[in-house]
Amino acid sequence: MTNPETALDALWAPESVAIVGASADPTKPGGRPVAYLSKHGFHGDIWPVNPRVDEIAGRPCFASVADLPGAPDVAIVLLGVARAEAAVRDLAAKGCKVAIVLASGFGEAGDEGRARQDALREAAGDKMRLLGPNTIGAMDLSKGIVLSASGALECDDIPRGGISVASQSGGILGALLSRGSAGGIGFCKLASTGNEADLDIADFIAAYAADEATTVIAAYIEGIRSVDKFRAAAESARCAGKPLVIYKVGRSESGARAAVSHTGAMAGEDRAYDALFRQVGAIRARTFSDLLDLPAMLASCRTMCGNRVAILTSTGGAGSLVADNCGILGLDVPELDPATGKTLADLLGQDQPMTGNPVDVTLAGVEPTIMTAATEALLRSDGIDAVAVVVGSSALARPDVAAGAIRAGAAASNKPLIAYVSPHAPHILDLLNREGVPAFSAPEACATVLKGALPMPPAGRLLRPGSAVVPAGLPNGTLNEAEARALFDAFGLTGAKSFVVQTADEAAMAAGELDGPVVLKVLSREIAHKSDVGGVRVGLAPEAAGAALTAMAERLAAQELPKPEGYLVQAMVHGGIEMILGLRQDPQLGLLILLGAGGVQAELSNDSTLRLLPLREGEAREMVNELTITRLLEGYRGAPAHDIDALIEAIEALACMGDALGDRLLEAEINPIFVLEDGQGVAAADGLVVLGP
Repeated sequence: MTNPETALDALWAPESVAIVGASADPTKPGGRPVAYLSKHGFHGDIWPVNPRVDEIAGRPCFASVADLPGAPDVAIVLLGVARAEAAVRDLAAKGCKVAIVLASGFGEAGDEGRARQDALREAAGDKMRLLGPNTIGAMDLSKGIVLSASGALECDDIPRGGISVASQSGGILGALLSRGSAGGIGFCKLASTGNEADLDIADFIAAYAADEATTVIAAYIEGIRSVDKFRAAAESARCAGKPLVIYKVGRSESGARAAVSHTGAMAGEDRAYDALFRQVGAIRARTFSDLLDLPAMLASCRTMCGNRVAILTSTGGAGSLVADNCGILGLDVPELDPATGKTLADLLGQDQPMTGNPVDVTLAGVEPTIMTAATEALLRSDGIDAVAVVVGSSALARPDVAAGAIRAGAAASNKPLIAYVSPHAPHILDLLNREGVPAFSAPEACATVLKGALPMPPAGRLLRPGSAVVPAGLPNGTLNEAEARALFDAFGLTGAKSFVVQTADEAAMAAGELDGPVVLKVLSREIAHKSDVGGVRVGLAPEAAGAALTAMAERLAAQELPKPEGYLVQAMVHGGIEMILGLRQDPQLGLLILLGAGGVQAELSNDSTLRLLPLREGEAREMVNELTITRLLEGYRGAPAHDIDALIEAIEALACMGDALGDRLLEAEINPIFVLEDGQGVAAADGLVVLGP
């Protein structure tokens, strides 16, 4: 099969394009591709295919693919679902490199549609690649190559820029293009992957990462076909220094997955995608407008070295709006240093240094020279990492002057400089964006894009799997706790000393060998949440263990629960902070590792964080630092600090266990794992493991 890079080279630089099913009416979808290719400056050969007409737009029309004068580099297939397969087969036989199939009615249309999509992919053969079906096409605006029927291409003045887009929705692609064009935001390459019978979202992210004309990548994602392929593509974008902004739909889950462990209930699908995007260095757009605003900001290639923002305004209320939203997102709007304050005071004829932030220049009459000089002064300040300039209603009369003043100020520094256009003034937004100054119509957007301009931390090296060996003979399904503990022990996740017993006498004898109070638990592969059915007793005196086992057995029998495999008598852990540490197999993304506040209230506290395996160096510590309970671990209000380093080692050990078991591990959990005082380590108090075949 032709590799994706070769196929995408043909897609972005075709010398000939066949339009199969072309219409002579340029107002119809079938007539648009011929018209758009001509309109936007394509200089190669355009070969319409339609047996019912002799010419289209002054170009000779061919009766069939077989009649084409040569093998087209790219073909746009405009035929319906019933005829698309035959056209694709003919194109493959002709030697076409890429076929773009616009028709719907394939994989998204149930079992019959999936069968049609499989047949379409087979028809393409091993040498021709497919984009779609159910796609709106692809385009390279920098070269005037528009292989699409999107009505957004009706626009005559589409700005060119460095933003390249990959979208699994054709409609979203058109929406981004039209919105960007209206706001002066320039694009480079755009592609809709549709049903992804062949080429998928990862192929385009990887291609954009290698594309010299692309500076920022934006992606609209509904699902990921191969997480490994996606991770590799996203990592290539990070290595190339090209920010990747992703809008992922499906943030609200239609129902919780059935899960044996707390981890399974807490690690929802959307949280898993959050973890994935964080790990590959992608920025997740939280709103649809962010998918345009963030790339527009990042396309300026200016990043913040810190989180300190100065706001220059001629209208106090608008400046306060930007400052407030910056604060909500954790950005600092600090007072200005005295030297900068004096420069501004001299500029505005003030006696005292102007150290307040936002900086209000209303009394100066918003003169262009003053706006430029004030912007330059703020950008020069060592205490400021980015500047937001508020464009007020006074700019409506002289938008070009206001834009020129901001642009001139921007030339003095490489720090991020953005504009908040306070009045409803689309023409000013368009002007500023075309001038290279990212401009936004909402104060929330200003804060979001500045937050997005903070540098991503470098990726650490992948953790190497340990030398631990998985114990032999582990059964499928839910292990009892003794079996689970043996597995955890193999990877260095040791717990409190314990004994497996069958009778009350054995329980009493085992409890006598342990120092102090003990815990008694039922051992059963059939009972996951032991405390819910009375299968756990804590704080037992050694002499009470035998009677407690007898009572527990009677209570379980009364509930008609399966006969247990035995009982566990365990030394009770004293002190420490309860955490939960678990793994869960996500059907799409693979193994997830979760860390959070633990105990019986693990799901209620909502204090947890996720990562996908494999982990990288430093990610375990990041997980700890993201939790609210970490303040307790560090020693809150004079309390003793706890062994965070041992917790990090436990996270990495569980990750190694997950790597070793791979797809066989469905769920695993230690809840609670006690983090003891500093230097005393951690102790696994309760373990659960579910294995597949």
